[in-house]
Parts: sequence; structure tokens; C-alpha cells
Amino acid sequence: MEMPGISMGKSRWVVSLSGRVINEAASFVAFSVLDLVDFILCFVFKVADLLIEAEWKPCYCSNSAITSSGKILIFEKGKSKIVSLISSSCKLEWEDISDTLYSRPSLLSEMWLTVNEINKSKYRTAVINSTIVEMLQGKIGRQERHPKIPRWSDCDCKLCTCWISSCSTSTTITTGGNSNSTSLFVRTQGEGPPISKEKGAREDVIFIHGFISSSLFWTETLFPNFSRATKCGYRLFAVDLLGFGRSPKPSESMYTLREHIEMIERSVLEHHELKSFHIVAHSLGCILALALAVKHPRSVKSLTLLAPPFYAVPKGTTRPTQYVMRKVAPRRVWPPIAFGASIACWYEHISRVICLLICKNHRLWEFLTKLLTRNRVRTFLLEGFFCHTHNAAWHTLHNIICGTAGKMEAYLDAVRENVKCKVTVFHGKDDELIPVDCSYEVQKRIPRANVRVIDNKDHITIVVGRQKAFARELEQIWSNCN
Repeated sequence: MEMPGISMGKSRWVVSLSGRVINEAASFVAFSVLDLVDFILCFVFKVADLLIEAEWKPCYCSNSAITSSGKILIFEKGKSKIVSLISSSCKLEWEDISDTLYSRPSLLSEMWLTVNEINKSKYRTAVINSTIVEMLQGKIGRQERHPKIPRWSDCDCKLCTCWISSCSTSTTITTGGNSNSTSLFVRTQGEGPPISKEKGAREDVIFIHGFISSSLFWTETLFPNFSRATKCGYRLFAVDLLGFGRSPKPSESMYTLREHIEMIERSVLEHHELKSFHIVAHSLGCILALALAVKHPRSVKSLTLLAPPFYAVPKGTTRPTQYVMRKVAPRRVWPPIAFGASIACWYEHISRVICLLICKNHRLWEFLTKLLTRNRVRTFLLEGFFCHTHNAAWHTLHNIICGTAGKMEAYLDAVRENVKCKVTVFHGKDDELIPVDCSYEVQKRIPRANVRVIDNKDHITIVVGRQKAFARELEQIWSNCN
């Protein structure tokens, strides 16, 4: 007679296997349909851009290559043309651009590549994209004629375009914000007059938010919960990253790691004359935090990373960016968060439709949210989610999360060698977007890193809902550094 325990184990295995098979089958059908929809939307948006903006906008649906002679071979709609590199700066910029922007395999793309394979075989090539070529050569008209005018599919409200008029805002007596076309919007907090060097300077802390978020993620949660001693002894800086919140959203930007870092340096480090500082970063912001720590090793006193998206790339992987993209966006309909990530990462035009419906009309959605609920936390989270452009989100996702796949190990190794930098990692045990294994992989590269896994918390509630406790934990971390 079969034991009950064995029978129960077999039943669970059958249910689990059936679930995986159903998920695989449903995902194949769903994403095949989405591939076709995105293909159709490509032409819809090109026509709409031409009619509304009088320009035929490029996208990442075309394929290109750099030949052995340094020429650029572009394949688009079955035709080919050759353009030349115009400067060494373009080569430098290409190194910062992820190939996942223009190389996202699908049924349609594989068929299209097969058609062009014979033509491409004549050249010794490295795949790039005609959109990148046009951007870097300055052939996008907006860059030369109307660099600050929002696209028709982007929001043009006062909040989203305040950087164009170089406006500034102030939220409270102790918290201020500033933004213009050449610097980020930065919310600051710190009471009392500046302390002279003779009396000992305050310590500084930079807060970097995650993907499609804003500085409100910090200022509405942590800032009110810091002790008076912290508010007097520390200057707190929460930035809106380039393309998000109230910061500039230039249409010609590629939103590379270099651009994000330079804007943080210009807006915070240089403008406020920071000599040494702590960094607190969430999700995508952890990549920027590590890059800053590597670039300013003598300045960064501590790194506090929340849900760092570090996916250890197996040795021998020829395209790390593609590996990370499939980890972040696995093209599965379940769980829902994986489905959402796959839509955002794989489909340029479908994601633009979503931004058109949600971000362009964010005032309506915010009004409805406030009408249905008076929950302040939900309101500020939605405001951070809404205030970005498709161009910013699309390029940041690919160039930062995917594009740094080959650099992350080197960054972590550099931080490991900088023993004066204290490293603490927090991760929600229930985080379905970025698995807890990512934090443990960080600890493998930096053995001294203190990893704290918080039970019953996910990607957002690692901060929201436990802000008081987290504020105390941060104060302890900063205090121990001294």
C-alpha cells in the first residue's frame, strides 16, 4: 500500500508540473500575439508622429551593423544604406548603450533576421541600430530645433515640464526642491544654519530612488521619521533621476549610466559641495550607487542598498545583457509582476501606449485615486509612478539594468577593496520583482556586506509601512561609520 506522504508528494509534483506547462503554453500564445501587436503599433506610431510632429520618428525595430572598415551598415524595411562614424565621441557613447534596446528576439524578429541574413553575411559586423546612429549623429530634429518641447504622447502639464522654464519649488520650511534644464530636481532637508569647518561640518546623505519612481519615495516616508538629531546633524538629498519626477526629461537623451551619474554629480556633489557622503539606494538606484562608489571611492562612507538588481552572469555567457534581460523580464504571464516587467522590457510600442494612457493623463488618475481613497502613501507612490516619459523609462531600463550586466561584478569587486566603505543590504523576503538571491550574490562578491532579509515585506513595503523602523536602522548605520 502506498504511503500517504508519498501520495501527497506526487500530487504536489503533478500540480506543480501542470502549472508550469499551462504557464508556458499561455505565455507562448500571449507573447506571440503581443509580438504581432507591437509590430503593428510600430507603423501606427510612425504615421501618428509624422502627422502630429511632421517628422518620421525612428524606433528600434530596424537592424544595423558596424563593418570592418568602420562604416555603419543599416538594414531597414528590406533596404540597406551605409553611413560613417562622425567622431570618436560616438564610439564612446556606443559603449554605454545596451544591445537589448534593439535586439529582443521574437517570432517576427527572427523571421525578419532570416530574410536579411544573406545581405549581412557579406560584412564583418557588430550589430547596432539605426535609431542609435541617428541619435548620436544629431539627426533627430528635436535635438536641434525643439530640444525641450515634449512629444505629443508625453504629458505637458506644469509639473512634468517645470524644468523647461527653470522653475523651482519649496515643499516645507526644512525641505526644498530645485530643478532646471541642466540639473536634477533635488529635495533637501536639514535644520539650522550651516556649520563651519572649524566647528565640524554636517554629514551628507544621498537618496536614490528606483525605476519609475521619484524622490517622494524617500521624502514622504523616511524624512519625516528621522530624529531631530539626524535632521540637525545631516544634510539629506533625495534626487529625482534624469527623466523622472520633476527632473529634466530631454527627448534626445539616451539615459545612459554616464548621463545619470554626471547629472547626480552636477546637481548634488558639485552644487552642494559634498566631500564625503553616505548613499541609500533602492532597486535600479543601487546600480547608480555602486557606480558612484567606484568613481568616488574616497568620498562614499557607506552604501545602503535595498533590493539590488544584481544577477550573477554565468561564466562563458557571451551576451550578459541578454541574460539579465531574460531574468528581469522572463516573458511569462504569471506571476503578474513578471508579466508587467516583460511588457515594459520587450515591447517598445506597447509600453509607449501604456505611457500615453497613464502618464500623459496622470492628473486624471491622481484625481480618481484621491477621490476613491485618502491614503497618502498610495497617492505619492502613484505620483512617482506617473511622472516620467516613455523615452526615459525605456532607455533607463535597458541601459542601466540590462546594459550594466557586464560591469556589475567589477563594481562590486571595487567596493569590496574599499574596506572603509560600510555596505548594508536590505531585501524583502516576499519580493517577487527582484529575488532575494540577488542580495546574497552581492554578499558573495562583498563578504563583509551585512544582508538583512525582512519577513513579510516586498519590493515596496521594504520601506513603505516600516519607515520608522528603517529610519532608526539607517541612523544606526551612519552612526557606526563614525
